[in-house]
Amino acid sequence: STSFPSGHAMVSAVVYMTLGTLLAREVSGLWSKFYVMSVAIIVTGLVGLSRLYLGVHWPTDVVAGWAAGASWALAWWVIARIINLENGHNS
Repeated sequence: STSFPSGHAMVSAVVYMTLGTLLAREVSGLWSKFYVMSVAIIVTGLVGLSRLYLGVHWPTDVVAGWAAGASWALAWWVIARIINLENGHNS
């Protein structure tokens, strides 16, 4: 149906996980990076759970949205790493 995958879950994963990876690159310290990514993942999770709580999606809709959004964010993170390495940067 039109509810598969959950657009809210997908967009939240794209936005918050991409922002999390960008911010994690800028902060120093392992715990700071862990904190930034944890917040991004928790917010993404809460958006998906809210869709279930409101009864507007099935769990499979939300999981598919998370998977699609996380895949998109991961793909762009990999592209950014490749571009960064080609420009002679190690981080």
